[in-house]
Order: sequence, then structure tokens, then C-alpha cells
Amino acid sequence: MATTITSAIINTPCAAAPTSELLKTRTHYMALDGLRGIAAVAVVVFHFMEFIIPDYANSFIGHAYLAVDFFFCLSGFVVAYAYDSRIKRLGIVEFFKLRLIRLQPMVFIGAIIGLLTFVLDPFHNFFMQYGIKDTIAMFLSSAFMIPHPAMPERYNNLFYFNPPTWSLFWEYIANIFYGIILFRLGKRLLVTLTVVAACILIYTAHKFGNLSIGWGAENWVGGAARLFFSFLAGILVYRKGWLIQNKLGFLGLGILLTIAFLVPYVDTINWITEPIIVILYFPFLVALGAGVTISRNSKPICKFLGDVSYPLYMIHYPFLWVFLSYLETHHPSMGQLYVQIPVITCLLIGFAYLILKALDEPLRKYMKGRLKKDFKLSQK
Repeated sequence: MATTITSAIINTPCAAAPTSELLKTRTHYMALDGLRGIAAVAVVVFHFMEFIIPDYANSFIGHAYLAVDFFFCLSGFVVAYAYDSRIKRLGIVEFFKLRLIRLQPMVFIGAIIGLLTFVLDPFHNFFMQYGIKDTIAMFLSSAFMIPHPAMPERYNNLFYFNPPTWSLFWEYIANIFYGIILFRLGKRLLVTLTVVAACILIYTAHKFGNLSIGWGAENWVGGAARLFFSFLAGILVYRKGWLIQNKLGFLGLGILLTIAFLVPYVDTINWITEPIIVILYFPFLVALGAGVTISRNSKPICKFLGDVSYPLYMIHYPFLWVFLSYLETHHPSMGQLYVQIPVITCLLIGFAYLILKALDEPLRKYMKGRLKKDFKLSQK
């Protein structure tokens, strides 16, 4: 999810270059950047709606939790693209360092924001209720991704201070497996594992009734099934060269992605519809996004959405806890909420961009500089 997406798009007519040549051309997957941003915004809106309309069947965006599966699929594609050809030269240790540099700063920043909103929440006094010891434990849990479901009154999230950290926990697991074994797999074995993972995902969806799993104490194991398939599927799309050249443009692709989040939530058939979306539709969208031609006017939008997607995903939820406290104490009308939610969402996007430029990018630049210096010294 979080890696900057670089790729093989050639802005020429569909028949101008074979897929193998596209994969060798290092330009930028701007459309996939933009889709990642759309998915991140959808997650924020979904989390707001989850508080005011808890029954997903009545929510207009009740399937936006599947954005995480889309993130996992994108991540598999991007990691394979970025590292398949150079991980042996880099070495596993350097690979892990690079992934830590990319992902961990926002994990820490999200945990710190979670700590501040927990202590300073003006509508609820959870800090006094839980005390310093539990507060420190919850902070360390979120900062170092150690599952610690500590607040049953708030859904027993694995990482209370910043609940979306659950998907980063599995993202790290995926990167560990990639660095140890997945980069070595041949296409035939990769196909076999992906089919097995799809079967496990279908079984898991049937067992739980849907794929809104992986985030809490009662369903944490479901996160493995969600990651296992989607990450492998993303790798498979890249290695098989499944780039579908098209002229849908960013708007067309954005609409196609949004449709997945708007699919009606129906308890009796979610275990069927959701695996179909994740197993067939999302890899198809990644293949389309990798081969699309986008307009010059769309590129700045895609860049902004791609840049802000990871910070937005990692900083929004602590503020939503404060928003939930506000709902519980002030009981605003639906009319008020329909004004407040868009305004707060825009503010969160702006704040995420500020965090990106003021903290995340400078931290990553500094750490990458240190890593390059250490790497050069080790080669002498």
C-alpha cells in the first residue's frame, strides 16, 4: 500500500508496445497512485458512517472496508515491481531496512497522535479511567505493532490508539515472507499458492460471514487470509505481465474502484460477493491501472492522492475516536453530521498532507541518507 508506485506505462496507442516491453520501461504508475488515494478517502468516509449508521446494510458505502484488500493487492504488485530484480543485490537485511524506512515513520506518528487524542479528548475521560500504565501499554502496542486489545467498550481493536495499524501489522508479515521466500518463487508455484490462498479466503469469508475481519481480538486471524491472497495476487499480476492497456483514464478507473465500495451489503450473500470482488475484481483493476493512459490534467491529482493516501490512512482514526466521543455526549442531528463529516474529512486530508511534508518525508529522507552511507561503507 505504502510504496511509491513506479511502473511501466507507455503513453502510446494500445498496440504500440508488447507487455514485456512495458514492464521494462521505468516510468510512473500514476493511475495506481490515484486509486490508492481514492481507497484511502473511502476508508475515512466508511469509518465515519460506521459510527453514525452501525448497520452496514443501511450505509451507502458499506463495503469500503474492502479497500484494505485492494491495498494489499497493490502492495504485492508494487513490492514485486520494485524489488524482484534487485533484492539479491540488496540483500535481505537492506530490503527490510528500506521497508522499515518507508512504513514505520507513519506508524510512530499515528501512535503519537493516538496518544494525544486519548489524553486530550475533550468529550470523554478515558485517560483517567485507564490510567498511566494502560495508556503506556496501548501506546507501545500501536507504535511497535504488538497486538493489545485493551478496550472492549471500543470494539476490542488490536491497536486501540490507531486501529488501522492492524493492516500494517500484516503488511510487515507480508514483507518478511517476501524477503525470505516469495521473491524466489517461480510462476507455477506462485499460481498454485495464489489459488490455495483464494480457497482459504472463501472459507474464511464463509466462516465469518464477511471480510470485515482482521482488526479485532475476535477476528484477528482473518487478517492473514485477507493478506495471503491479495498480496500474492498482486505479485502474480506483475510477474505474469497482466497489464491491460486501455484508455479508461483516471476518472474511469476511479469510478470502477468506487463501485466496489458501493456494492450493497447483504448479510446472507456477503461471503460470496466479497470474495468475488477481492479475488477477481481487484486484481483486474490493478492490471487496468498498470496499463491505462491518463491525461496530463489527471497526473497532478493522481500524485496528490497517492502522496496523501498513506498518511491519511494512518492519522485519521485517532480523530475519529474523538468524533465518536462527541457523538456519544452531544447527539448531533443527521443534518449536522452531513455537514460536519465532509468538512472534517477535508481537514483530515489537509492535515495528512501537512504531516507528509513536515514529518514523514523529511524523516524518510534522513534515514535513507544514513542507510546509503552505511551501505557504501559496508561495500568497502
